[in-house]
Amino acid sequence: MSDIFSSVGATLFSIGLTGGIGSGKTTVANLFGERGAALIDTDAIAHQLTTPGGVAINAIRTAFGDSFIGADGAMDRARMRAHVFADAAARKRLEAVLHPLIRSETARAAQAARGDYLIFVVPLLVESQQWRTRTSRILVVDCSEDVQIARVMQRNGMTRAQVEAIMAAQATRAERLAAADDVIENNGDAAALLPQIERLHALYLSMAKTNRDGHL
Repeated sequence: MSDIFSSVGATLFSIGLTGGIGSGKTTVANLFGERGAALIDTDAIAHQLTTPGGVAINAIRTAFGDSFIGADGAMDRARMRAHVFADAAARKRLEAVLHPLIRSETARAAQAARGDYLIFVVPLLVESQQWRTRTSRILVVDCSEDVQIARVMQRNGMTRAQVEAIMAAQATRAERLAAADDVIENNGDAAALLPQIERLHALYLSMAKTNRDGHL
């Protein structure tokens, strides 16, 4: 386990939650949060870093220029998204700026986390190939690619081609499922999620108790 997560892993049972764009990661995470899980969303952390006055803004300005910073002082997310998903080198440059900051903020949040167990919401969990050693289990929120595309087009006003470009830069559905210890199917509405959430919540509570007892 990475040093920055070692003290967390020793005391708090943790889950790495992931899924493709439009799979419903946030909805699922929030349902676990309502049941007592502590949540750390790395995408939300990335967003905070790129808001006006965010820690990453100066580095982004240096790496990409003023045109990628909006009039409000935040990163222009739509412009940056279009740029990095059309240019792999640009994506790596952005990741080089953001990923160390995200890791640092994630570790800080993890140290302060309080809950029955901890869920890290990580969109690129499978791609990073590091979270297996940082968490106790991997939970994948899964849905069909057609459902992903339809949701993102409706939510973000993007074209099908734009959504497909983002999906092409992510792990495949098969790769995510291969990495999963647990899977939540989310092709339907929120009501269909609840029995799955309840089953896994009970499992995670039991595992968290075993983890705590083992460290007494």
